[in-house]
Amino acid sequence: MALCGGVGAMALPSELIVHIFSFLSDRDKLRASAVCSRWRECLFYPALWTELKLRIGGGGCSSSDETPKLEFLMRKFGSFVRELQLEMDQPPGPDSDPQHTERWRNAVATYLDQVLCVFTSIRNNRNLQKLSLYGDTYILQQEGQLDGSHLHLIHQGDKKINEIQQLFMEVLSNSRQLRWLSCSFMLGLVTPCSLSCLSNPSAETLQHLSLLDHQLGPLISPSELDRLSNLRSLALDFTDFTSELCGLLTSPRQTPLHRLSLLLNGATLEFKSLEGTATEDDWKALVRVSTNLRVYIMALEVDSSELLRVLKPSLPLERLHLDSYSMLVTDATLELISQQYNKTLTHFLLLRDSPDFPDLSVNRNEDPLVLLAWRCTQLAVLVIHGYTVWSHNLVAISRLRGSSLRVLTVSEESIDFDPDQPVYVEGDPVHNLVKEVSLGLGRVWQPCLDSSVVLSEPTQHFHHELHAFSMGM
Repeated sequence: MALCGGVGAMALPSELIVHIFSFLSDRDKLRASAVCSRWRECLFYPALWTELKLRIGGGGCSSSDETPKLEFLMRKFGSFVRELQLEMDQPPGPDSDPQHTERWRNAVATYLDQVLCVFTSIRNNRNLQKLSLYGDTYILQQEGQLDGSHLHLIHQGDKKINEIQQLFMEVLSNSRQLRWLSCSFMLGLVTPCSLSCLSNPSAETLQHLSLLDHQLGPLISPSELDRLSNLRSLALDFTDFTSELCGLLTSPRQTPLHRLSLLLNGATLEFKSLEGTATEDDWKALVRVSTNLRVYIMALEVDSSELLRVLKPSLPLERLHLDSYSMLVTDATLELISQQYNKTLTHFLLLRDSPDFPDLSVNRNEDPLVLLAWRCTQLAVLVIHGYTVWSHNLVAISRLRGSSLRVLTVSEESIDFDPDQPVYVEGDPVHNLVKEVSLGLGRVWQPCLDSSVVLSEPTQHFHHELHAFSMGM
């Protein structure tokens, strides 16, 4: 090891300094690089930057000011980084400001420039093993569905999108050991031709694939899926998971699938039909081959009649997230869920962002959520907002599942009290409810006072949740 003259930290070998700096966060590493030229040299050692997590764009006033910093980072590390996670920043809330359109243009222009910067830097990276991309659909669709017809509003918008698509295909073509590829709602980044550029070595090593964009048709063809012989985790739009794709996953050449995440978006059903999606027989065949398969489904603004079409009995459903603004989930749907998936369901989220709170139960003593908690013996996470939950039923849920229910999140607005029930009769009903639910769960419990905690942006939640779900293979 080469020693350097001086005393104290300056006398340490470079290898030891690099090891010490490996315990710092990325932000602290960059701050430490300003101390002296020797530290700067040590801090830009490739071993310290195997993983980069970047947040870009978002339309904030300083978004474009961050571009030089991003260019510096990517120039230094883009050619050798092994894991890259790229996300759009949280956008500003909507308003009626006349400058709204101009802010939208600036946000998308900044987004395009920064994505170009990132992909230009990693285009020749052969060490890349994980690439995770998420674009915030909210900001990119503030003027409706953002497609080619909107890009003329952005300076050189069409040209930049084409450049980004070409660079993305170059990244896939030059990769040699890609194990994780996730691309969700990235403004036209992925085309139906993109995956055909994936190199043969990466097609052999790829274990997770996530392609989501509810504005386009299928992003993966049967021939491209057939190349991915070691795929263990897959995430697609529900309408893209066809009977043919499902059949390919049962091939003896394929590694058994462990995790499958599917997004069913009611808005896309207007132009993407459920016809041709996996049938009950397809699911049975897949489960026979992939015995450890677990499925996660998010249904966003989907009518109950459509839900009943897709929730096949043989589907090994572990996580279900029903999210809506106006659509109502019926008690019949909950009845079917609790009966069909009583042995597999572990996570159930029932959310509705509306000022009214409908009652799911036919009568207050036959609540479908209580029946679900009783039947689904593996239930560990239950989140409810936007529907009326009677306090005595909430107590019943906590007692039925006890400490095995690791997460019970119910917004305060969703809870109502029946004057005829014991929890209401004596003393403060809220205090009594908190006490009884805490006793049932075996830990301190409180209702959720801030509904924004549970009402996160649905597609962003799905992106993060499928990541955690798939990492648990």
